[in-house]
Amino acid sequence: MIERRDFMTSLKWFFLRKRAVACTLADTITKVNQILRGWINYFRIGMMKSFLTELRMWLRHKSRVIILKMWKRSKTIFRHLTYLNKIMHCHFSCEDIFKVVHSRLGWYRYFKSKIS
Repeated sequence: MIERRDFMTSLKWFFLRKRAVACTLADTITKVNQILRGWINYFRIGMMKSFLTELRMWLRHKSRVIILKMWKRSKTIFRHLTYLNKIMHCHFSCEDIFKVVHSRLGWYRYFKSKIS
């Protein structure tokens, strides 16, 4: 378990919002992929399925927060979410997206809604 804790702290350092937003998203994802591949290749014999499912959810959540932080303004967030809604055929109404964009929740609580 100590290895997992060290692994998570190294990933958390790359996903700090002030650090991740300062770099390009491609650079951040490249660094995280390198760390993730090395760790999985080193510990691949062990039972990691449950840990990897939790890690996958955590990584998605953190990457969404970073992307949202990069968009910064509510107009930009609304424009990008409506564009993604149109491309991905999610069938969310503009009112639902507007409610999410203009809510006073923090960055992390945005993603507990069904839209993001």
